[in-house]
Amino acid sequence: MNWQELKREADKLSVSDRLKLVESIVRSIAHDVNPRPPIPDDIVKRMTGLAKTNDLPPTDAEVETILAERLVEKNLQ
Repeated sequence: MNWQELKREADKLSVSDRLKLVESIVRSIAHDVNPRPPIPDDIVKRMTGLAKTNDLPPTDAEVETILAERLVEKNLQ
């Protein structure tokens, strides 16, 4: 199928389907222009324990306090 035939077929699609087609084309081009590097085979092994902690996660109240403190610090600068 050449470009003109493809355009004629695309024109027959609904607006939402044409938008999906455009999104798909843009993603395809982005992948070709900027391909992602391959994921290393040992990535899981390297990432295991990266954020491991024995501490409990903060409570909602503690998170609110932390955010309030940071907001105060930011506004005092």
